[in-house]
Amino acid sequence: MADPASYRPRTGEIPTEPGVYRFRDQHGRVIYVGKAKSLRSRLNSYFANPAGLTPKTHAMVHAASSVEWTVVGSELESLQLEYTWIKEYKPRYNVVFRDDKSYPYLAVTLGEKIPRVQVMRGERRKGTKYFGPYTAGAIRETMDTLLRVFPVRSCSAGVFRRAEASGRPCLLGYIDKCSAPCVGRISEEDHRALAEDFCAFMGGEAKRFLNRLEREMKAAVAELNYEQAARLRDDIAAMRKVFERNAVVLADSTDADLFAIHEDELEASVQVFHVRGGRIRSQQGWVVEKVEDTTAADLVEHLLQQAYGEEAGNTDRIPREVLVPVLPPDAGQLAEWLSGLRGARVDVRVPQRGDKAQLMETVRANAEQALKLHKTRRAGDITTRSLAIQELQEALELDEPPLRIECFDISHVQGTNVVGSMVVVEDGLPRKSEYRKFTITGAAAHDDTAAMDDVLTRRFKAYLRDRVHVPAELGQAVDGGNEDAPPVTDAREEAVLGAPAQPGKFAYPPNLVVVDGGKPQVAAAQRALDALGIQEVRVVGLAKRLEEVWLPDSDFPVILPRASQSLYLLQRIRDEAHRFAITFHRQRRGKAMTVSALDGVPGLGESKRKALLTHFGSLKKIKAATVEELTDVKGVGVVLAAAVHERLHGEESQDVAPAVNYTTGEILEP
Repeated sequence: MADPASYRPRTGEIPTEPGVYRFRDQHGRVIYVGKAKSLRSRLNSYFANPAGLTPKTHAMVHAASSVEWTVVGSELESLQLEYTWIKEYKPRYNVVFRDDKSYPYLAVTLGEKIPRVQVMRGERRKGTKYFGPYTAGAIRETMDTLLRVFPVRSCSAGVFRRAEASGRPCLLGYIDKCSAPCVGRISEEDHRALAEDFCAFMGGEAKRFLNRLEREMKAAVAELNYEQAARLRDDIAAMRKVFERNAVVLADSTDADLFAIHEDELEASVQVFHVRGGRIRSQQGWVVEKVEDTTAADLVEHLLQQAYGEEAGNTDRIPREVLVPVLPPDAGQLAEWLSGLRGARVDVRVPQRGDKAQLMETVRANAEQALKLHKTRRAGDITTRSLAIQELQEALELDEPPLRIECFDISHVQGTNVVGSMVVVEDGLPRKSEYRKFTITGAAAHDDTAAMDDVLTRRFKAYLRDRVHVPAELGQAVDGGNEDAPPVTDAREEAVLGAPAQPGKFAYPPNLVVVDGGKPQVAAAQRALDALGIQEVRVVGLAKRLEEVWLPDSDFPVILPRASQSLYLLQRIRDEAHRFAITFHRQRRGKAMTVSALDGVPGLGESKRKALLTHFGSLKKIKAATVEELTDVKGVGVVLAAAVHERLHGEESQDVAPAVNYTTGEILEP
C-alpha cells in the first residue's frame, strides 16, 4: 500500500474552483472519481489524519499512487463529468451510479394532452422535454421552487383522474402549487402555455420571466401590497438560484473537441475537452516546449495535425466540430483534410459567444492551471534548482554559484507614480520577507535608466550602512578595497570587541543582480555599483523581447538555450519583480487618484467634503461658488467656506473673496 504523503499535492498547487478529481493506482487505473465545489478543500480532506477517515476512504487513499483533477465552470458541469467518468472507468471505490441507473432529470411531458412536470430516469421518451441532470435532492428543490411560479400539473395519471371525477383538486391545487386543470380552474390551452413557459425558463430564457416578476413586485409595492411584494421577492431569488443551477453544458446534438492553449515565452500548455452528445466525455493535457517565433496559430495547426493524423476513418474520434482559440494559418485546408479523414464534414472555428465560448473559457482555465502547476513543481524540485544555478554560473562565468539573486524592475505610466521593486531569490526559491519597494521622485522619475540608477544606489548604500563588519584585520576584505567605505560605526566597534551585533535588513549582498531590461539598464546599474565602489557583485540584464542576457561593457548578449533551467530561473525572477512592481504602482496610482483639491483644508473632514460634493455635484462647481453659496451646505460655516474658497482659488481669491472676521465669523464689506 502506498503512503498518501508520497503523492499528496501541495496545497498551493490545487485550484479552489469546482472540478472533478481522479485517484489512480500504481498501474494508472482510475480507482475513484469525485467532484467538489472547491478542489483544494476536498482533496486536502483526503490527506488528513488517517484515523479520521472512513474505512473505505482510508483504503482508497492508500491504494492510490497519484491524484489528478480537472477544473470546470460550474457545479453542474462537475456533476455531469463525474457521472460520465464513473460510467467510463467503473472505479472500484465508487459505489454511487456504478449500476445502470442514471442521474435524474426534470422532465415536462409536452406530448400529453395535459402536460406534466415530473422526475425521470433512464431512456428518454418521445414528446418529453428534459432538463438536468441533477442530484436527487437538488431536483426536488428545483421542482418545488418553480411550481410556485409556474403551477404546472405534477400529479400522476391516477390522481388526475380521481380529482377530475370528484371535482375537487388535490392538495397541490389548494396550496397554489398546481393550477388545477383537472377541475377547470385553467383551460387546457392556458395550462399548455404555462408548461411552455416552464420549459422556456429552464431552457435559459430566465431574464424575461425575472423582469416580469420584478415589474409585478414594483407594482405591488406601489399599491402598498407589501405581503405580495415579499412573496414575489422570494420567488425572484429562488428563480435566480434555479437558473444558475440549470446551466447546461452544451446541446445534446453537439459533438466537438475544444482545444485551448496557455503559453509563455518557453512553453505552452494544451488542454482538450472531448464533448460527445453535449457532455464532456474525456480530457487530455500536455505541456510542450515552444520553438522560437512560434505563434499561437502555428501551435494550433501542429496540434491538430498530431492529434488527428492517425485517425483516418474514425468518425467517433474526429468530431463534427473542432473548436480552437485562434484559427490556424490554413484553416480551410486543415478543415478539408480533417473532413477527408473523418469521411464527413468537419468545421474548424473559434467560438465567439454562447455555451461553447463559455466552455472554451473553462478549457483555457484548465490549460492555465496546468502550466502553473507544471512550473511550480519544476521550480520546487531541488535537483532542477541546483541545475539552474549551476548552468547560470557556467554561462555567466561567475566565480561562485549565484545562491542569492536580486532582481530590480521599474514601473510607471508615462512617467507618473514611478516605483521600483526588488525581489530576492535564495537557492532558487523566493525569499519574500526580503522583498523591497522603492518610491522614485525628482529627476530620476523622468528616465528609466536614471530610475534604475537611483534604486540600485539606495539599495547598496543601505548595504554599506547595514552590513556587520568583522574585526579590523579582516575589514579590508569585507570592504572590498573600497577607500570610500563608511567610517567605523558603533556596530563595527561592537563586532571588534566581540559583542553581539545584529545585521541590518540590507546587510547581505547578492551574488548576482538582475535588472529588467537590456544594455542601457545594465549600464545604469553598473554605474551605481561603481560609484559606491562595490566590485564583488555581478550585474546582468534580461531583455524581454528575445530573452537575451546582457552583461556590462559587452556589445553582444549571452544567449541561453531556450529550454535551459538557467533561462527559466531568470525569467521567473524577472516576472516576479515585474509583478511586485506593478502591484505597488497600482496601489500608488489608486491612492493618487483619490487625492482631492479639497484635501488639507483646515476643519474640512471627510463628511463635510462629501457634503460639498453632493450639494454642488463636482469640484468645478464648488470652485465657481461664492463663500455665501458654500455656507448653504450643512455643517459649512463662514470661516470654513472662506478657507475652502481660498484653497481652490489660491492667490486670485485675494481679489474676489470677501474679508472675514475670524472671531465672529462675520463677512466684512470691502
